[in-house]
Amino acid sequence: MNPLVLVFAAPLLGSLVLAVMGHKPHGRNVNVAFSFGTLLAALFLTIKIVAEGPLFAFNSQFFIDSLNIFLVTLTAFIGFTTSVFSRPYMRIEEDRGKMTHSRMRLYFSMYQLFSFCMLLALTTNNMGILWVAMEAATLTTVLLVSVYRTPASLEAAWKYFILCGVGIAQALMGTILLYMASQKVIAPGLNPLLWTNLNASKSILNPTIMSLAFVFLLVGYGTKVGLAPLHNWLPDAHAEGPTPISAVLSGLLLNVALYAVIRCKILTDGALNNNFAGNLMIGFGLLSVLVGAFSLLRQRDIKRMFSYSSIEHMGIMTFAFGMGGPIANFAGLLHMTVHALSKSAVFFAVGHAAQKAKSQMMDDIRGLIKVSPTVGWGLMMGTLAILGMPPFGIFASEFLILTSAMHQLPWSAPILLLGLAVAFGAIFSRVQPMVFGETNVKPLPHSPALLPVFLHLGLALMLGLYIPNYLNQWFLQAVAIIGG
Repeated sequence: MNPLVLVFAAPLLGSLVLAVMGHKPHGRNVNVAFSFGTLLAALFLTIKIVAEGPLFAFNSQFFIDSLNIFLVTLTAFIGFTTSVFSRPYMRIEEDRGKMTHSRMRLYFSMYQLFSFCMLLALTTNNMGILWVAMEAATLTTVLLVSVYRTPASLEAAWKYFILCGVGIAQALMGTILLYMASQKVIAPGLNPLLWTNLNASKSILNPTIMSLAFVFLLVGYGTKVGLAPLHNWLPDAHAEGPTPISAVLSGLLLNVALYAVIRCKILTDGALNNNFAGNLMIGFGLLSVLVGAFSLLRQRDIKRMFSYSSIEHMGIMTFAFGMGGPIANFAGLLHMTVHALSKSAVFFAVGHAAQKAKSQMMDDIRGLIKVSPTVGWGLMMGTLAILGMPPFGIFASEFLILTSAMHQLPWSAPILLLGLAVAFGAIFSRVQPMVFGETNVKPLPHSPALLPVFLHLGLALMLGLYIPNYLNQWFLQAVAIIGG
């Protein structure tokens, strides 16, 4: 059997099953089981790609290579660990009356459908299907953000739907322009929207149309990435939705949207033979770093604070890929990986801390280390990891990006350093009293799921010290595809 069928079948079947029985006590375990099945299928697919090389499937509508296979594995892995975290978290939410039976069914079914949409977007070879998958991801996330049905969560979901809806409309316009540029140069009988066909003919695509297409695609998918000034949906969606959704938004959705931008940049670079696309990404990236960092200074809600941290980090990645070159592209891929691991771990710890204090306000969360040392240390270590303290992996990726910037764009290095310094001071000064201050929180009625926190942080630490050879080879092959 084609392993890609299993990758799609597990979350799609899980969505249907959990729509019927997600409210039952064992529904949480079923969600974990389907997520684990998705992970096994992704690993099976990865082994096949490593052994046999790039894979076409379903009449070339799907294409898996070194650029997307590691993101498929990362998506399935974080989807599984987040489902493990969701077990006690959603049980506590249900006990406190925030989740009814119908909401539990909605939450678990949409969680699996969200995973399906992410995997569909990563593996499709058709730029039209990519757009459809991103739009479907928007709709499923709207339902997940609004699942509590509070006025604040409904407002956040509505803002998310409107802003990302406008953004995805821009991406549709970019896709139409991409079709216009390709249909005249791609041989009859070949699909002009297949990325592999576009990539093979990119040098003869109309440069003017491709320039316009990339602008629309960057604005459209950049809205999903959370790039400033298109970022306003992200803090509200993180703050008002369930914490597991905050984890997958930062760890998965933002990466997938950036992946779409990278695929489009490869085509634009080949058509224009200059750094037009890269310069746009550099500008949006640096703006996002500064907006994200300085916005951290005025936050009082812990989930909103770490959502602005995600904006900052997505800006760093976008800047790295815009700058280009072997080192910067390698560092960008590494940063995508370690940020996804570290930020999801942070949100896991934040979720348990907020449940203990019954508040997301940082002033209400104090002394976690005394009442729950594992949650306290998880939050502190996750914070140090996301701030780029050595020897965590984010330090390594940020160091490579900074040194590349000093070499290629010396004027940009002070801007990056300013953003990193402001973010460090803003986050660390707030997290320190939450962990080590005088306690005002109580133990949770159910044991928190902390294994995912330390598993993610352990992997982020390992990647800061040593990158396994097979992962290094993935990165190098992906860098070659991007154009490094």
